[in-house]
Amino acid sequence: MKNLIALLFLLSIFATDAQAANKKTASNNTCPDVLKVKLHNLHEEKANLCDYAGQVVLVVNTASYCGFTGQYKGLEALYRKYKDQGFVVLGFPSNDFGNQEPGSGEEIAKFCKLTYGVEFPMFEKANITGKRPSAPYPYLIKATGQTPQWNFHKYLVSRDGKTIKSFASEVTPEAADFVTELDTLLAQK
Repeated sequence: MKNLIALLFLLSIFATDAQAANKKTASNNTCPDVLKVKLHNLHEEKANLCDYAGQVVLVVNTASYCGFTGQYKGLEALYRKYKDQGFVVLGFPSNDFGNQEPGSGEEIAKFCKLTYGVEFPMFEKANITGKRPSAPYPYLIKATGQTPQWNFHKYLVSRDGKTIKSFASEVTPEAADFVTELDTLLAQK
């Protein structure tokens, strides 16, 4: 009887391990290439962009001391309005354009929260320009043929990662063309 219990216990361990391995493989297979990125958030915690697979994703390079910094308000409003429909904003602070993001991750997080109530995910500072841009920017630039020219450039990515639209810094989160494109992608299940 003890042998039978031990055998059942071992089988349950192997079954659990196999289920976990299958789940990991399935999630990797459904994650679009653009989101296959591991990095850190502003609090230096590990993050995996595959966690956002299946959602419409807006990738934005941000800065705290820029003429476009007020767009944080519109980005947060979009995030709150559409997050229950499968939408997420991913912020990537960058100091590449005019040295307008000099702070540490903690300073940036505090500024965003206190000034604009930002709750959408924000990640470690990213290199946007130069020979080695941070992921996911090489993929986004190649897919659209559009390189950010300044802070608050936006890339809107469909749920399956196959459609990627680029929007210049001047296009606000409230702009009719942008919201129309967002609504179109959200309607695609």
